[in-house]
Amino acid sequence: MTETPPTKTETPVAFESRNNQTEVFAVHGADPEVLAYAMAKYSRSSLSMKESLREISSQKAEQFLNTFYFQYGHRSIADLAHVAFAVERLSLLAAIVLVDEQRWDGQERSTRYQNFRKSGWYMPDFGSDTASANRYRETIEHLFAGYHSVFEAVFASLQNQVPKPADMKQESYDRTLKARAFDVARYLLPLATNTSLGQIVNARTLETQISRLLSYPVAEVRQLGVRLQAAASGAAWNVNADDLAALQKDIAALDPALGERAAALLTREVKTAPTLVKYAAVSDYRTQTRAELHQAAAELLRDEAIDDAPLVDLIDDEHSVEIDLATTLLYGQCHYPYRQIHRHVAALTEARLNEIIDLGIRHRGRHDELLREFAAGQALRFDILMDIGGFRDMHRHRRCVQILQAFTSAHGYAIPEGVPEAGVQPLYEETMHAAHTAYAALAAGSAPEATESAQYVLPLGTKNRALFKMDFAEALYISELRSAPQGHFSYRRVAWEMYRAVERKHPALAKYFRVTNADEPVDLLKR
Repeated sequence: MTETPPTKTETPVAFESRNNQTEVFAVHGADPEVLAYAMAKYSRSSLSMKESLREISSQKAEQFLNTFYFQYGHRSIADLAHVAFAVERLSLLAAIVLVDEQRWDGQERSTRYQNFRKSGWYMPDFGSDTASANRYRETIEHLFAGYHSVFEAVFASLQNQVPKPADMKQESYDRTLKARAFDVARYLLPLATNTSLGQIVNARTLETQISRLLSYPVAEVRQLGVRLQAAASGAAWNVNADDLAALQKDIAALDPALGERAAALLTREVKTAPTLVKYAAVSDYRTQTRAELHQAAAELLRDEAIDDAPLVDLIDDEHSVEIDLATTLLYGQCHYPYRQIHRHVAALTEARLNEIIDLGIRHRGRHDELLREFAAGQALRFDILMDIGGFRDMHRHRRCVQILQAFTSAHGYAIPEGVPEAGVQPLYEETMHAAHTAYAALAAGSAPEATESAQYVLPLGTKNRALFKMDFAEALYISELRSAPQGHFSYRRVAWEMYRAVERKHPALAKYFRVTNADEPVDLLKR
């Protein structure tokens, strides 16, 4: 019997590999555009980040961006270049417009924690209309005087109402109650009030932001767009510039040749995004579409009286996305509640409905992003009418779609908690009424952009309307966060009413909200 030979087992081929451990490192010192180019190279090169950054010069980065960003529209590359800006001495009105980006990160001076009495204010150009200029100036000064008087009265009232605990330092006690008093007094700050903010945005957002600002109907905002573009294109301010220049001089004193080499590294100018923002310009799509939608809204509503509406209105209709889209397009170009516009839109023929939607598309260029209004289809839509100051805190929620209406006195004003208790309600109402009267007079003036300039005299206590569209998770998040006891009483009420609206419409979901009842008293010494 012959034995079967054993099967030969082949030894597997061993492939040589490099270190297979994942490497993670932070990158510092690369210019924003150069870093964006280096990251984009991952898709077209096998080089490591360190190898790419050593290879790239700013000139190569510009050539690459000119080819792939501008010629081929690869705008995601600009998402990789992040730039920090300080924007100082702009009006509250301009600040609201500036930060109205869904992809935005930043912080602004807080009207809740700082005294704005000496911050100054913006003065529009009234041309030869000196009467309007004088009335504007008098109205602003009157508002700041009222702001100071209300603050002093409310602070004194709070001191009488809330005794200092024995274990609380006087400084902490005063600071906490002053913050509460500013919560109330800020209702009289005009939109002209100067503020300052810092923002960190990627170059893609920056480009669209600049274009939007350049296309805005208010002169200060357009000028802000010009300055933002110049700041991104010109030399950035280096926090270490003086120390680096001094070091370069010390090196040059020891060795002139080495000093020249040091100068190239230590004192060179850095331009943060000159290539990525150089084509940002006025958007004809925005300006022409805005004008046509404004006219369409006026024709559809025909000077109809504005319906009364609650603080928070959850739109719960079952109509089509097309009706929601057309309603939303018109909403931002008038002062009517969503539900009132919706009633008219729902009654239109299909052809007329499509005409309105077409207005939002007609002037769109090849590289224009769709207007925000086209982000339709969300299940939860809240039409909110609240004071401008409180709205600014709600404005920070960027995971939802927000459609803002222009500022107006048409909805009246809010009377904040603390004003009646401090005995200054007559003063408050007289100051607010005078500002709204001045707004109407200035809006009818002869100066260019009279209506736009008039908005600056509107105080933060003025009611304004904004549409918030979101999913369930965001509604829950806003309701929980903004109803917390340490929050401002204005948006606490809005957050609570958002929860109540969802509770009425979707009772089975109410149990998932961890909200704080805005009707329950809060400890005024806790922030």
